[in-house]
Amino acid sequence: GKDRYEPANPIPLIGFAQAGAGGFFDDGGFPVGGGWEQIRFPEVKDENAYALEVSGDSMLPLYREGDIIVVSPNSGVRRGDRVVVRTLDGEVLAKILVRRTAKTVELGSLNKEHLNLVLPLNRIEWMARIIWASQ
Repeated sequence: GKDRYEPANPIPLIGFAQAGAGGFFDDGGFPVGGGWEQIRFPEVKDENAYALEVSGDSMLPLYREGDIIVVSPNSGVRRGDRVVVRTLDGEVLAKILVRRTAKTVELGSLNKEHLNLVLPLNRIEWMARIIWASQ
């Protein structure tokens, strides 16, 4: 018989640097607009999922330049999750969610040499869970 498999869904892809430029996300952190490439990716249940290509070394040692991370804006975010955060200043960060209070979010760095970052909630445009990475 035929092999059964989940077809790979195309999901949008942009570079990490572009993600901070504006125009690629709506207020909720969902991908919008043109300029996205498409990659095929199996088993993503979130129809709004998208992929980011890592650039630079800010995410070492976890993610290296050229790695692809898949982000699910519809997934709930819990402590210990790897997340992508976009600040109101347009900065896009990949971090680990350490703690969330009524007014702040504490983010751990993927690089142990960096201190945790505490951001006021009102400085965060959106935060979404990283569900997969090409390592």
